[in-house]
Amino acid sequence: MAEEQSLSQKAAGWPAQVKDYFQELQLEMKRVTWPSWKQVRATTGVVIVAVFAFAAYFALVDTLVSEGLKRLMNSFNR
Repeated sequence: MAEEQSLSQKAAGWPAQVKDYFQELQLEMKRVTWPSWKQVRATTGVVIVAVFAFAAYFALVDTLVSEGLKRLMNSFNR
């Protein structure tokens, strides 16, 4: 019986908990310092360049490792 009361109390308190959550969320969002548009563009550019640089690096490493393994396997087939 105690579990049923606990469950009903939780169900009754649910709207208040949701309201408190959204109030706290709104307060936190007011505290956030958003970057300027210039900062967003600059960091986005850095991320894009870094992604392409890493992609090129991994493509090169993949090609070298693949060729090395092919040559190693071919040397065993002779």
